[in-house]
Amino acid sequence: MNHLRLLRYVDEVARVGSIRQAAERLHVAPSAVNRRIQDIEDELGTPIFERLPRGMRLTAAGELFVRYIRGRSADLDRVRSEIEELQGMRRGKVRVVASQALAPRFLPEVIRDFRATHPLVAFDVRIGDHVQAAAALRSFETDLALVFNLAPEADIERAAVVEQKLMAIMHTGHPLANDGTGALRLRDCAEYPVVLSNRDTGGRQLLERFLARSSTRLNAMVESNSFEFLRGCLDDRQSISFQMAVGAAVPDRDIVARDIEDRGFPRGEMVLANLRGRQMPVIAYAFAEFLRGRLPVPD
Repeated sequence: MNHLRLLRYVDEVARVGSIRQAAERLHVAPSAVNRRIQDIEDELGTPIFERLPRGMRLTAAGELFVRYIRGRSADLDRVRSEIEELQGMRRGKVRVVASQALAPRFLPEVIRDFRATHPLVAFDVRIGDHVQAAAALRSFETDLALVFNLAPEADIERAAVVEQKLMAIMHTGHPLANDGTGALRLRDCAEYPVVLSNRDTGGRQLLERFLARSSTRLNAMVESNSFEFLRGCLDDRQSISFQMAVGAAVPDRDIVARDIEDRGFPRGEMVLANLRGRQMPVIAYAFAEFLRGRLPVPD
């Protein structure tokens, strides 16, 4: 497998855009990385990197070659997993890209329960949106994606889709937390400052689409890419935020989640996906099946 280790030099330079940084991450001399790149370029008869004043950038040929490297690496992971399955070892690594709303509780609980029967399995979990998840699947950087509102695409298989409500969350001391009226309308929320996730998140995109055809306007006082930060902003007992149901349900004695009762208020999709046509490692496939059985049932 030594040739794959050397090919990793190229992959690492492609990721960080620098021979020096790649060498530091690989714990080898920069000259060794540079020499390997030159050897490969000689073999291919074409440059795979453009040498720029501030780093290295893949050429068109380099893009093709790096995709080959990542495909070979993914195939090797799959074969290793199959060999270990034959030996009854049930080990390996599962790589997942997941939406931020799943990070505090849902996904950690699923991984914990899976590892109870597969204690030798390791996990590499990255938090990202549907765009980052699709890119990671295509570049073989992840086995599975569990994200919101991943649109159907020809090369990505949506293995499971679960509908998810968008809910309002607020401090238990907020005037709307227990106002006794039962139904909560979006116009009720508009009377208070709101703290919103950034426009890359599935929940924010659903909210924006609904607001585009509504007369209601929200006063966004804070925006952030951190759900944990947004929850902290609710401590003022005046602000309101919005989150998909699976994230809103995270137990917190200071936070309450309420349904929005407006007609046509949007629901999103939580999507479990993999790259179509790719044979995943056995253990990744086993985790996908386990995860499918743990997806929340929509109301």
